[in-house]
Amino acid sequence: MEQLTCKELEYAIDSMSNEDLLLKQATLVVSQSTHPELTSCCQEIIQNHRNSYKTLLNAIEQHQTIAPQTLN
Repeated sequence: MEQLTCKELEYAIDSMSNEDLLLKQATLVVSQSTHPELTSCCQEIIQNHRNSYKTLLNAIEQHQTIAPQTLN
């Protein structure tokens, strides 16, 4: 994996925040829905957003292992 730029890292972090928000919204719908098809659809959406979040987190974690260490 190539080193990510600061802009790419910021984008990944923003995307993780968006994925988390969408996951929470779908979870809320599931908790309040009485319609089985809607619940099933939202459960799939939840899984998709969890996977996306994990993918972004993995990319950031991998970046930490290859990024040059900076001194404070």
